Amino acid sequence: MIHKLDMFIAVAKEGHFGRAAESLGITQPTLSTGIKQLEEMLGVQLIFRGSRYGGLTPEGQRALVWARRLVGDARTFREEMRVSRHGLSGHLRLAVIPTALTWAAKLSARCAVRHPKIRFTILSRTSVEILKMLDNLEIDAGLSYLDNEPLGRVTTTPLYTERYTLVCHSDNPLALQSEVTWADLSGETLCLLTPDMQNRRIINQCFMEADVTPDALVEANSTVVLAALVEQGGWVTVLPSDSARFLASGKRLSIVPITGGHVEHTVGLVAPYREPHTPVLDALLSEAVRLAAA
Repeated sequence: MIHKLDMFIAVAKEGHFGRAAESLGITQPTLSTGIKQLEEMLGVQLIFRGSRYGGLTPEGQRALVWARRLVGDARTFREEMRVSRHGLSGHLRLAVIPTALTWAAKLSARCAVRHPKIRFTILSRTSVEILKMLDNLEIDAGLSYLDNEPLGRVTTTPLYTERYTLVCHSDNPLALQSEVTWADLSGETLCLLTPDMQNRRIINQCFMEADVTPDALVEANSTVVLAALVEQGGWVTVLPSDSARFLASGKRLSIVPITGGHVEHTVGLVAPYREPHTPVLDALLSEAVRLAAA
């Protein structure tokens, strides 16, 4: 039953039988047979299909909510039994907004020291992608904004407050200032994160409140790319203070605080709203509380 629910979740996620089968490492006929057997067991049609995938039926939409819950509970049960026999070990999959990657490194490193048998996979994703991946059980937790856009039904643990800074080459006249306003950046050659990033939407709002239209000549989904551009000279970017300090270390880059506007947002750990959590996720949540206190 659980295996067939996994198939159903994969088809709903991919919107395509072939890609869903590939993601599960099975053949498409095996997947189709599993879905048909699940429909027979439940006595309802879950998926509209003709020559191709046609979406979920109304019953399929309701079944997807239960499927995610049941598969999640089954994974938690297996983890509980494994820990009772082998101790705390396992694999944690995290998706992280680009500006929080340094904090993901801090959190996983601290957790690994306390629990050396836990392995980590850390992926850089947008805040929207993180929520979708949580829904589809592709990740165990995420690091994202907690107070700027709706999160839905999740468990959250605040980690830090994000404050924004200008990052410019040390030769830039703005580098001599103790602080700048958003209006001071008007006319500067900007490079910023891509518009699908929540950080970019926050920054755009700050510019708009200062009556500035940000014209980014280069957009990237990587803060490393932005810092590298600024190092070339002529460019400036806006980054959270923590990311800025990490990326500017050892380089001819200056960090200048930006004042004015809504420039503080809470970032933290986002996990599925489920009790109990797996033992390894519980360990991560506890470490997040300790890290935030530190």
